[in-house]
Amino acid sequence: MELKRVVVTGLGAITPLGNDVDTTWNNAVAGKSGAGPITHFDASKFKTQFACEVKGFNAAEHIDRKKVRQLDLYAQYAMVAAKQAVDDAKLEDEGIDHNRIGVIVAAGIGGLHTFEEEAGYYALHGEELGPKYNPFFIPKMIADIASGHISMQYGFHGPNYGTVSACASSNNAIIDAFNLIRLGKADAIVTGGAEAAIFPAGVGGFNAMHALSTRNDDPQGASRPFSASRDGFVMGEGSAVLVLEELEHAKARGAKIYAEIVGGGMSADAHHITATHPEGLGAMLSMQNALDDAGMKPEDIDYINAHGTSTPVGDISELKAVVGVFGDHAKKLNISSTKSMTGHLLGATGAIEAIFSVKAVENDIIPPTINHADDDVDPNLPEGLDLTFNEARKRTVNAALSNVFGFGGHNATIIVKKYAE
Repeated sequence: MELKRVVVTGLGAITPLGNDVDTTWNNAVAGKSGAGPITHFDASKFKTQFACEVKGFNAAEHIDRKKVRQLDLYAQYAMVAAKQAVDDAKLEDEGIDHNRIGVIVAAGIGGLHTFEEEAGYYALHGEELGPKYNPFFIPKMIADIASGHISMQYGFHGPNYGTVSACASSNNAIIDAFNLIRLGKADAIVTGGAEAAIFPAGVGGFNAMHALSTRNDDPQGASRPFSASRDGFVMGEGSAVLVLEELEHAKARGAKIYAEIVGGGMSADAHHITATHPEGLGAMLSMQNALDDAGMKPEDIDYINAHGTSTPVGDISELKAVVGVFGDHAKKLNISSTKSMTGHLLGATGAIEAIFSVKAVENDIIPPTINHADDDVDPNLPEGLDLTFNEARKRTVNAALSNVFGFGGHNATIIVKKYAE
């Protein structure tokens, strides 16, 4: 069976760097940080008091107010990002078979704020009032519901579900969409991820694991991947959504083509519930599987958007994996961690980094890894790698590889390349 080609025809984003794709991308290229003091709740008693929050977002400007009340914040982000992507792809044009359009939007956690509110209310008042739960509690909370709402909004009847694999969730969603389209099961799929966990349970939970940076005196400088003084990740939130489409279907309707998705790789560390394998064995397998799937050699890749969370163990193991897969070519790559600017969007991180990879291929620009100082070099990092510190770089980017790794040992890698006939 001949596999079909899959291209990207629509993009949408709500992120700490901006509430659309262009603003987000331009701020990333400019090296701006989205971090600041937490405003979603009073974090003054928490070890970490800052995060990369979405700013100036009002779902009611884009979604009916009655609908907004039925949606957890993560689903609100997803609905608006999906609207941008659908509009960008002109996926509602006449003649498009909605039975052949699917939605696969991921979340690593889902409606955490809704769960926190409902469980907290019962803890305070349950003994007195009994179990008085909001009838929207379950459908607001569950991690697949963003996909459901998007499909209902547009009448898309194709494959519809969410993927959950912690921070690898949205890359898994993109890979699923890619595979379904190239197997002929759908003409187009709206895919990506969304997350909104900057609330007491999210921040407190990650603090208890010692996973978050506690650099409260310098929020914008706290996410510093690959630097010796890194002390944990900075939590982010938002949503990123892509429209993937079968090439001939896109060409037939004159759709704009941003780039082509050519490969996806997955693996498991099978090592530890939260820590990556110290030698990056699972990451190596994921990247190699993606290259094999794309029929590409290591030297065909120009840019790697690293998972690069700014954690002491994870950054080193990923770069060891890069050297293990790419060998001498690793020193010819540009590598960067855009989490230095967006923070870590958890289940949505793969999707926004997929968009950054698409934009890098489209514009021949490498977004930087910010917050690095020359006197803060980690001596444990592999030598000779170009980690694109502090300033964006112009170079031809024919192909980009994007990694995401999640708690539980989940690894997922995608490869994006310039579209050519």
